[in-house]
Amino acid sequence: MKAIVYSSNGDSEVLRLEERPVPDPGPGEVRVEVHVSGVNPTDWKVRAGLSGSLGDGESQVPNQDGAGRIDAVGAGVDPARIGERVWLYLSAAGRPAGGTAQEFLTTPAERAVPLPDEADYALGAALGVPALTAHRALTLAADGPDRLAPGALAGWTVLIAGGAGAVGNAAIQLARWAGATVITTVSSPEKADLAKAAGAHHIVNYRTQDVAKVVLDLAPDGVDLVAEVAPAVNAELNLAVTRNNATIAFYANNGGDELRLPLRATFGRNLDWHGLSLYTVPAESMRAGAAAVSEAVAAGALRAGAEAGLPFVRFPLEQTAKAHEAVEGGAVGKVLIDVRATV
Repeated sequence: MKAIVYSSNGDSEVLRLEERPVPDPGPGEVRVEVHVSGVNPTDWKVRAGLSGSLGDGESQVPNQDGAGRIDAVGAGVDPARIGERVWLYLSAAGRPAGGTAQEFLTTPAERAVPLPDEADYALGAALGVPALTAHRALTLAADGPDRLAPGALAGWTVLIAGGAGAVGNAAIQLARWAGATVITTVSSPEKADLAKAAGAHHIVNYRTQDVAKVVLDLAPDGVDLVAEVAPAVNAELNLAVTRNNATIAFYANNGGDELRLPLRATFGRNLDWHGLSLYTVPAESMRAGAAAVSEAVAAGALRAGAEAGLPFVRFPLEQTAKAHEAVEGGAVGKVLIDVRATV
């Protein structure tokens, strides 16, 4: 089978195409015939060595997310799963040979989630990191739900930073599905159009508008929850627009690596600044997130593609390096790799 591999950290040139044996699933695992691989910022950052480094003699297949069809199962896995269409998450986490940039992979059975009939492989490959990160961010509030479902955020107002990004797009759609009023920030009219397609109720251009004023005009008592991609940059804004006991859930460090907060203003209002990384989320929370994401997809509430505000940018497997470069360069939309022709 064909696989993309790298044996040292570095820029996209370390990625190479090679032939590998088709792997056999071990106990508790499934083997998946991969059709589409999704590329996220975490994938190029791991490849570049910004999030750990390879050991001596170690090689890695990149990319956490993807979608395909189960074609074999290991001991302890129901054989009825053979033939099942699935979406994949954290495929490469702790598994150097497990990334989705290859024609076949083995993965723990729970990381291969049944893909609803309503979804194609492109949508399946666009879930994973973005959708699960969004779900986690939207369920971190102490007074909020542990799992999203219709009505779970009814009466809540949510502020989503970067509504044109993949996580922001998923957060808009999931928050709306759960009944929240959604406000999001963007940096251009073009990105505003993407956020509108995703379903945001209110869109604020942070380059041309006073975000705090607009948000407080919309939510005079303050927003209940913030899903934040740039906590260092937006700390003052988030202090200004949140209610007492609000949660600011941050999942990235865009714009700066250090977050400085006025302590009295923070603890005096019982504000919860809650960081998240999927790599260390409790297993039960991941299972709840995966189930909710699939439910939203089946309901038609979580979509992808241009009509959903997340246009696809596609590459063949042989151009995985260019796909990584596109994400690293800030490509708008979801970068996908077509591993094989879909059927």
